[in-house]
Amino acid sequence: MGNEQEDKEMEMGSIVVEKVGGRSSVVHCFSRYPVKFIIPKKVGSSRTDVVWVYALNYGGGIVSGDQILCKFSVGDCCTMVLTTQGSTKVYKSVGSKCSKQLLEARVGSNALLAIIPDPVTCFSTARYYQKQVFNVSSNSNLVIVDWITSGRHESGEKWDFDLYRSINNIFLEDGEPLFLDTMSLEKEKIGCIHELVQDYQVIAMILLLGPKLQFVQNLVQDKVKGIMSEQLQHPSGALSHKRNEAGYFISKPSLMASCSVFGTKNQFGHIWLESFYKSIETRGRKTRNANFMISAHSNLYKLLSF
Repeated sequence: MGNEQEDKEMEMGSIVVEKVGGRSSVVHCFSRYPVKFIIPKKVGSSRTDVVWVYALNYGGGIVSGDQILCKFSVGDCCTMVLTTQGSTKVYKSVGSKCSKQLLEARVGSNALLAIIPDPVTCFSTARYYQKQVFNVSSNSNLVIVDWITSGRHESGEKWDFDLYRSINNIFLEDGEPLFLDTMSLEKEKIGCIHELVQDYQVIAMILLLGPKLQFVQNLVQDKVKGIMSEQLQHPSGALSHKRNEAGYFISKPSLMASCSVFGTKNQFGHIWLESFYKSIETRGRKTRNANFMISAHSNLYKLLSF
């Protein structure tokens, strides 16, 4: 009972999408300060059957100590896209308070949910915790883009926050875990985050799940092969060069990428975890058949332009 009451107090928004007249439609929409949803009436051509939702925060970001819970339900055969109008700014922590943002979503049979926000940007000393939990059926379709930038470059801040933790969990209808992923960057445990990540500026993950996304999965796999072939043959000269023990120069590629598979082909068709990363070494991370990825900002939406 206590947890239900706490969730109710934290719940700042909820949306339910169902079929109405043969089209994906919002049948329930609730939001309260500091969250606001904008739902355009027309997106794309008249043949496009999708509900497009923009999530906004009053004040342009998440304030120290904020606790936000949003819930979404996408009915059978429906399509919903959740995005933002700009980066999610996490302001400086006051008194070591942690800002929390939780998302819970149910994706129905043959439905598609795409979570494609702009990146999170944490200010100096910010403490941020994010958890996204998805409940899917055997033929649900899901796109998740989860990424963070190094901070406010114009203010001289690069990886200067105190804590960033992002959790993405996917469960089947019977409660069986399909994908469990946590990425944690905590200054207190790993020391200077800037030294760990070095010259790289973006950490990101793209997850593609479900039969409707098979052609995108194949496209991503081919794209990653092409990118890595180019990067390893002609690494960027923009980053620092170091000599190894033999005296040869070693160049760090400006962008690196990898793909990994999770789930079973018999259950879901082709499901890929697509990973981009610009830093090879990572710490403070546990994954289940998944790779950590760091990617250049400009490449993310190119891979999702389906």
